Amino acid sequence: MLKDSLLADWRLRALDFEREINQTVLGLDYAVRRITLAIFARGHLMLEGDVGVGKTTLLRAVACGLGGAYERIEGTIDLMPNDLVYHTYINEFGKPQVDPGPVLKHGEALSVFFFNEVNRARPQVHSLLLRVMAERSITAFNREYFFPHLLVFADRNRVEKEETFEIPSAARDRFIMELHIETPDDPALQRQLMFDAKFHDVDRLIDSIRPGILPYAQIGEIGRAIQHEIQASLTLQDYALALWQATRKPKDFGIKLDGVDMDRLILAGASARGMSLMMRTARAHAWLSGRGYLMPEDIHAVFRETVSHRVFFTPVYEMRREAIALELITQILEKIAAP
Repeated sequence: MLKDSLLADWRLRALDFEREINQTVLGLDYAVRRITLAIFARGHLMLEGDVGVGKTTLLRAVACGLGGAYERIEGTIDLMPNDLVYHTYINEFGKPQVDPGPVLKHGEALSVFFFNEVNRARPQVHSLLLRVMAERSITAFNREYFFPHLLVFADRNRVEKEETFEIPSAARDRFIMELHIETPDDPALQRQLMFDAKFHDVDRLIDSIRPGILPYAQIGEIGRAIQHEIQASLTLQDYALALWQATRKPKDFGIKLDGVDMDRLILAGASARGMSLMMRTARAHAWLSGRGYLMPEDIHAVFRETVSHRVFFTPVYEMRREAIALELITQILEKIAAP
């Protein structure tokens, strides 16, 4: 009973967190809900979107609502792995000095790390980031550092292709979701963003958020409780398994895409880890919806963002990924009957 009461209390906190963030960034309610799900599912998040749509403001607001430390680094072609770990400079005494870099400087208090334009960084940097994401730890200065509360957010530059490096599939699979951020379509919200001076001073806007609405150091324990308490029936488990198989062999489920040879489309379907993360997110959605059990709606709400980047196409179709992946996921959900 105590656990039920605790989860109910944290659900109210999570909804309060969403309201606070939605007052800071307008028209991003859908993205804010999925970021909240990622927080409680304890997964890292990839953001996509054009320049100036509010991604950095959104993440700064999230970091403030969580408390803990926030760090950001810009992806550049000359960035090296050690730049995340330490930086060297000449101090005021004219001597070389080594200080901890953005990943290390806050220790276990680091709760949000934002890697902007991650595809501008070299593969060596991606490898180190993968270690941090997978193990929430790093080895430096002859010791191992741990970041038990860390969430990594990355942004991929989709417009410019020069001096960029494709994110390897192993790294992409570590992100619980890939989430598209775009300017709201509502003309009233567009007018407010353009003419309300409140939204022109980002620092003051962030300062208006109540810090630590979701105490970052306690979220891991709450996330584990959610995964333990939210139950899935055998029928729902069979449904989720069918969805997984459809990402691997869509033709077997009667899925057809215009202009696509279905025998040559799939290079690799969703991984076991990917589907596990999808279910973690679905359980968080059920909890946030006020239920103690999973329904097909919970899976549908998170399936696209958690699975589409984990299905890999053969090279002839990979160039058309954005359109093909969306249609494939849509048909999977339409063709396989929900219980």
